Amino acid sequence: MPPKTMCPISRADFLAKAEPLNIQINGQQVTAEAREFSTGSFGWYVNTKSTVQVDGKNVTIQVGMNLIVVGSKEAKKEEAAG
Repeated sequence: MPPKTMCPISRADFLAKAEPLNIQINGQQVTAEAREFSTGSFGWYVNTKSTVQVDGKNVTIQVGMNLIVVGSKEAKKEEAAG
């Protein structure tokens, strides 16, 4: 079994310093914001609606995306570094 991946950043440092991520979905930009999830992990999250074309017709889609930092659930809960 491979060793567990260790998160290289503390929870506090991530939440204080992580920049929003810009993601393109079918050419449309959405922005995922840094956050801590109820599971104890942290990463980025976006939830929005967008429109795509299918057979020349506009279709509204619901976008929900979690981008979770691997190993973040076990990351240190220390204070953010200066």
